[in-house]
Amino acid sequence: MAADATLADLAETVGIFPRFKDMQGVIRTASVDTTRALLRAQGFEVETANDVKLSLEALKAEAARAIVAQDVVVEAGKPVSLSVKGQVNWHIAQDQTATVLADGHADGVIALPPLPIGIHQFTLKTKQTQQTANLLVAPSRAPSVKNATGQSKLWGCMTALYGLGAEGPKSLGDFADLGHLARALGAQGAGFVGINPVHALGYAANNTISPYSPTHRGFLNSDHIALGQSQIPGATGLIDYAAHRSAHHSALEAAFAVFEQGATDAERQAFTTFCADEGARLGDFALFEALSESHGQDCRQWPHTARKAQAAQAPAERVRFHKWLQWRAHTGLSDAQRQAQDSGMALGLYLDLAVGARAGGAESWGSNAATAQGVTLGAPPDHLSPAGQDWQLAALAPRKLQQTGYAALRQVLRASMRHCGLLRVDHALGLNRSYWIPEDGSPGGYIRQNFESLIAVIAIEAARHGTVVVGEDLGLVPEGFRDTMASCGFYGYSVLQYEKDAEGAFLPADKLRVQSLACFATHDTPTLAGFWEGSDIAWWEKLGWITSEDAARSMNSRISEKRDLIGVPAPTPVPSTATLGVRDEIHSTLAGSPAALVAVQLDDILLVKEAQNLPGTVDEHPNWRRRTPLPITDIAKHPDLKKTAAIMAGAGRASQMRKERK
Repeated sequence: MAADATLADLAETVGIFPRFKDMQGVIRTASVDTTRALLRAQGFEVETANDVKLSLEALKAEAARAIVAQDVVVEAGKPVSLSVKGQVNWHIAQDQTATVLADGHADGVIALPPLPIGIHQFTLKTKQTQQTANLLVAPSRAPSVKNATGQSKLWGCMTALYGLGAEGPKSLGDFADLGHLARALGAQGAGFVGINPVHALGYAANNTISPYSPTHRGFLNSDHIALGQSQIPGATGLIDYAAHRSAHHSALEAAFAVFEQGATDAERQAFTTFCADEGARLGDFALFEALSESHGQDCRQWPHTARKAQAAQAPAERVRFHKWLQWRAHTGLSDAQRQAQDSGMALGLYLDLAVGARAGGAESWGSNAATAQGVTLGAPPDHLSPAGQDWQLAALAPRKLQQTGYAALRQVLRASMRHCGLLRVDHALGLNRSYWIPEDGSPGGYIRQNFESLIAVIAIEAARHGTVVVGEDLGLVPEGFRDTMASCGFYGYSVLQYEKDAEGAFLPADKLRVQSLACFATHDTPTLAGFWEGSDIAWWEKLGWITSEDAARSMNSRISEKRDLIGVPAPTPVPSTATLGVRDEIHSTLAGSPAALVAVQLDDILLVKEAQNLPGTVDEHPNWRRRTPLPITDIAKHPDLKKTAAIMAGAGRASQMRKERK
């Protein structure tokens, strides 16, 4: 019993939840096996009772030595007083420099002067001990839509980049297509264009297609580099990633050879500058990519040799090639953002930050000091997937991330924010608590994250880049989470088909959160046409997730939901399919809501039935492989796009181009 109590104390100290409530209200208790697995993931020895005892004692001793909390979060530009015990000498080194911002001697209280935004090193000394803490100096709020654009309300369009084609069906959409679409939408008054994550999937990861399963979130997907030669004439049906990569890789190799032999001085200088600016991080990533060509995409399967020996195995020309790919991708995405803003979009690109990177991928290899071992990220059963989800993504361990000054998180934030005016943080609930699934087969469990610190880090980077941040807050939402996020300036995510009261009735449009991005659907939910026909229910039944009786009950409930959404009382029949009138009614509802941002799916404008993704499936559903049914040239002049734009303009959401750009 004493051993179990010590294990429970250690788990509580580290932040492991002893229990949680699932979507049915059932209390789930963390098993001993789960608790041990989640502790091991953060580097604690817990194999024996004595191991547990020693680990707990070490943590208590660490806390006793601490002069201040390891993370000190303060507001930028305001003086702060910190209580300490006894006499302390202290100094603050500016973020990523050796410049001393302030120093002094204190007896009981440290009076910090107003400080600039950043994560500064806070070093404190007493006669007995020394500590270097993270001093997170954050703005009071992240950038708002009003501050960033001068407008209170905007609308934009969401789509899947991989499915786009500028002139007609081709192998895969690219950054040039994104620029073309941005110009078309900007001309119709859209304030932003949103796409799936474009993180690096890995040059050798031939079978990876999900944009939410990257090898590294701090670099870009070279599949989207625009090269005319990579097109596959007559490509139709679902996307064939293998065919694309075969043709595209050949074209990239040829383009690199041309660059090496005949690049202009200006091109060579631009590439050299990019490599210098990206520094060691780019070198690490390019080295991983070069090694993966020989050893495979999962570094956990590589020969167990020292890192220096691994580096010696990578040909220098292949490392340079992968650096060049990132330069080309960076140039292409930057150009798409320029075109978006030049078209009149107030925010431009709306990018998506995936919740994590693949276990065994480049991000785990490059930032291993912050990666939890032996667990993957996922979610318990919820309304998106009643079977629960194991995303097979590496988890960033709270203690390790804290001890490294949040460097891994900062890099991935910067990589996205420099290319966009609006950033969606996928599964933002993970900022508060993460659901870890042990690789040893133990049940999953929740671990507490350094919530205050993480939102401070995001706010710091958002302020530096002038980026508006949307936190995707769907699922099992902890009490107070949304209020805390809103108070720090982050926008919530209001998905109309989930916005219901305690009795299950849809909330009136005027009850949607002002500080949110409102939409009808996402890539993980049925489209408007699919919702109307119950295609999501049909899929759940087909996969055996629900019985035929459950499906029948859900379809009956769906009829009531449709009545509620478009205000058609019984017994008046509702359309069995999503007509143009139904679509326009839904879009009018969104446009007239108080939400600062409204996003409509290109799929809904075109009344596409099939969803981009069905959570909880891999091959059972055509995830991430569906093409947009029309080329961008046709979309640009499509009457349904113009109708949607008119609805949004009528509600005062049309983007007005700013005279000055950052």
